[in-house]
This record gives sequence, structure tokens and C-alpha cells, in this order.
Amino acid sequence: MVPGSIEQRLLNDYQRDFPLDPRPYARIAKDLGLSEDEVLQRLATLKEQGTYSRIGAVVRPNTIGASTLAAMQVPAPRLEEIAAFVSKQPEVNHNYEREHAINLWFVVAAADKDAVAGVLARIEAQTGLAVLDLPLERSFHIDLGFDLEKA
Repeated sequence: MVPGSIEQRLLNDYQRDFPLDPRPYARIAKDLGLSEDEVLQRLATLKEQGTYSRIGAVVRPNTIGASTLAAMQVPAPRLEEIAAFVSKQPEVNHNYEREHAINLWFVVAAADKDAVAGVLARIEAQTGLAVLDLPLERSFHIDLGFDLEKA
């Protein structure tokens, strides 16, 4: 990505302080000297390219609904298949591989604890693999933004 480009600014400048506005993309467009349609099209292209996975709020865990960190021990030959299945679950916002026997980790967020448990049970039933539920015991603030200007 070209430093200072519109695409880089879209991804870098709005990671924090995303406009809380009925039409946030129109506000971003005004800031960047574009039309709202141009902003939406550029973001769609970036998503198609796999540059980002989602745009949305990050809310402190368990303040709205319920969430948990979950993990699975997935045989290496099935890792891509299982990760793809887990990613398709609407309640899963991301997953990642770790170099460990328990090698697939993901976060589940749903309306309440029973709904979270239902998602974990569905994943177990569909994959035939046990899911380890690791509910939050103590929270830490982790800044999820990345300065692309310094990348």
C-alpha cells in the first residue's frame, strides 16, 4: 500500500475515533475529499483483497451480551478446514493459529452465556473436536489499532 494513499488513510486514520454519525462514511468522504460511494467502493475493494476482515466497534467484553475465548486441538491436516468452518460462524469475530498442541484459538460473542455455549456446542458437534472454553476472569486493555504509517 502506498504511504499516504487514500487506502492507507482509510485503514489507518479511522481505527480509532470512527465517526459516530448516522452516515459515518459520508463524514469520512468529506474528510478525504471523496464521495461516500467512492469511500464505500474503496473499502469493498480492500476487503475483497483481504486487506482487512471487518469494520465495527470493539466493546469491552461482556458489557453487551456475552463472549469467551475458545481453543481447539486440531490435527494439522484438518486445520485449514476447521479454521474456515469456525470463521463462518456469525458469532466468531476472528480466529488464529498458535504453535502449540492447542493450536486454533477464537473469540465467540453472542447475546448471552447460553448462546455462547450453544455456539461452542455447535462447533464441537460439526467438527467432532472438543472446544476449550476460556471465559474472561480479569480484563486487560489491549490497543487493537496498528499505525500503518510506521509499518
